Amino acid sequence: MQSGTVGTAVNSKWIALLVAGAFFMENLDGTVITTAVPDIARSFGVAPLALNIGVSAYLLTLGVFIPISGWVAERYGARRVFAMALAIFTLASVLCGMADSLGEFVWLRVLQGAGGAMMVPVGRLVVLNNTPKDRLIAVIATLTWPALVAPVLGPPVGGFITSYASWRWIFYLNLPLGVIALALAWWLIPGKRAAAPRPFDWPGFLLSGSALLLLTWGAEVIGGQNPDWSEAGACLLIGALLLAALGWHLKRAAHPLIDLSSLAIPTFSITILGGSLFRMAIGAVPFLLPLMFQLGFGLDAFHSGLLVIAVFAGNLMMKPATTPILRRFGFKPVILVNGLANVASLAACALLTPATPVWLIAAVLFVGGLTRSMQFSALNTIAFADVPQQRMAAANTLFSTAFQVALGLGVALGASGVRLGHWSAQQLGIGGWAAIDYRLAFLLVALVSLLGLADALRLGSNAGEQVARGSAR
Repeated sequence: MQSGTVGTAVNSKWIALLVAGAFFMENLDGTVITTAVPDIARSFGVAPLALNIGVSAYLLTLGVFIPISGWVAERYGARRVFAMALAIFTLASVLCGMADSLGEFVWLRVLQGAGGAMMVPVGRLVVLNNTPKDRLIAVIATLTWPALVAPVLGPPVGGFITSYASWRWIFYLNLPLGVIALALAWWLIPGKRAAAPRPFDWPGFLLSGSALLLLTWGAEVIGGQNPDWSEAGACLLIGALLLAALGWHLKRAAHPLIDLSSLAIPTFSITILGGSLFRMAIGAVPFLLPLMFQLGFGLDAFHSGLLVIAVFAGNLMMKPATTPILRRFGFKPVILVNGLANVASLAACALLTPATPVWLIAAVLFVGGLTRSMQFSALNTIAFADVPQQRMAAANTLFSTAFQVALGLGVALGASGVRLGHWSAQQLGIGGWAAIDYRLAFLLVALVSLLGLADALRLGSNAGEQVARGSAR
């Protein structure tokens, strides 16, 4: 196989696996250091809470730079940008492991986030451009698992490495993986680029970067200990206003940073609107579950992590069945029925107590993992089912931006749910019930996921038929 050769099923499969591996590295690094924070803080001689900026800096950088990924890929070519992103991410990872101070660590996390911001959307664009429509379901299912698995595995993996080696190895382990991925990227990914790239939209970049920065930071503030609600509220409000200004600008710009025309395609728009509510709900789960098990049920971090592994098991078990199910029943029925099952699994978490048998807790989480995996794959596949090839880059940039914002706001949703649950429990006189704050928070998260399903009612009965029927051939 020569570099740049495309069009075969084998090649598209290997490209998808390569990009999924890169996604896993990027997603894992967003959460893997959370359990290592005390050890890192000791190394730097600072308080553990001071390390929150190291986590936030990475996520904030992702939010700022993802919107420009489409233009950069057009200008310099997807292979060159993806390979450069991998190189930056890998180098920054090694340097993070060698950091000797908090300031140095934070700046290196920013550099790492810049690499990750290019890696994720450009990698997805490479896969979309090199995958026939009849293989789209299977390939998107491959790309889906990192976003589902990494947030669940991150904390226990980080804790294991920190306990039995050193927190620095969390970052050093990216070196061999990054080198292998870099070699494969240069070998597998085509090197073509746009003949006449469009001019860069500076107003769009400044508006999008500022809006996503403020929204992500507001979510981080809410998710932290003893949040400053005035700061969080101001960030979210100003971020929302800037986002509205961005929408106004993008509709009028001659060469917009993010092309909104794909929202006119029903199968794409439901993944941006209703799909974002679903992703917000799912983004809250990795935040809520460990807190409920440790602070509400009194479990230690190890046993809490073992329970959460049931979600991971459900994710993996659903993957082989995704394509046959979508092929057999079609997208709209699966999104609606499986979406309701996902809502039920989230609401069922509100019924769990410290006295609930472990096997039953694991079963609820396992079913939740099954439904999350199917919904992610269905929404992510139908998003691009009807997008013409010439608009794929623009649609992918918009999708990646909305995806990142939704997952980031999921933490804010979970934290807000806990606070609202505490207030509601006090008003209802049930404040003494075990873990009631977290259990009520799961009801709020389930409601948000339910609201996201309403958008799917707009889908036609044959939505995504070309992809589903093509997969059957």
